[in-house]
Amino acid sequence: MKINKKKFVYLISPNKILKSFYGDFVKVLKSNKISFFQLRLKKNNFENKLKIAKKLKKICQKFKVKLLINDDPVLAKRVGADGCHLGQKDMIIDDARRLLKNKIIGVTCHNSIKLAKKAFKNNADYVAFGAFNSSNTKKITYKASIEIIKKFKKISDIPVVAIGGIDNLNYEKLLLNKADFLAISGYIWNNKKLKPAEAIRLLK
Repeated sequence: MKINKKKFVYLISPNKILKSFYGDFVKVLKSNKISFFQLRLKKNNFENKLKIAKKLKKICQKFKVKLLINDDPVLAKRVGADGCHLGQKDMIIDDARRLLKNKIIGVTCHNSIKLAKKAFKNNADYVAFGAFNSSNTKKITYKASIEIIKKFKKISDIPVVAIGGIDNLNYEKLLLNKADFLAISGYIWNNKKLKPAEAIRLLK
């Protein structure tokens, strides 16, 4: 996986995709800072997610952003996404790989080097560590520190995605400590002070 230092944002969708989302989405992608967009809809049925994913895929392709599907390799295959992201309770990576062949597969590793080593051994394309900060997007069960990125970088060359409460005030520290991509959601979509296009602009 190529790493573009300017496109360090791994953008995660809000929990609900409203009609107003698409206009904001285009404005955010125009910033040219997004490498990946993960569609993460926990409460929609398959058909609904498929419809949304198809629409988003066209927008992502236009801006050369990779579309990843959260939790669902079957949906990723069906929509022709660039890959999927697996949590620890989702399909195992070997099965996802059989389904998606050489597409991107990333794995949530919380704050565990052991899980990250396992993901690396199983040919994951990237690992995600977190949460690095408190977050309003999801309940924090695992807290990660900068040290885990440094440790993992000594044993692996695959990209590291940092996640959890990342905003314009704390993002630089993670980039300076070798996080390759920053997974961001709430700061963009649920920001009470800034519109999505304004929020992304502050990440330089």
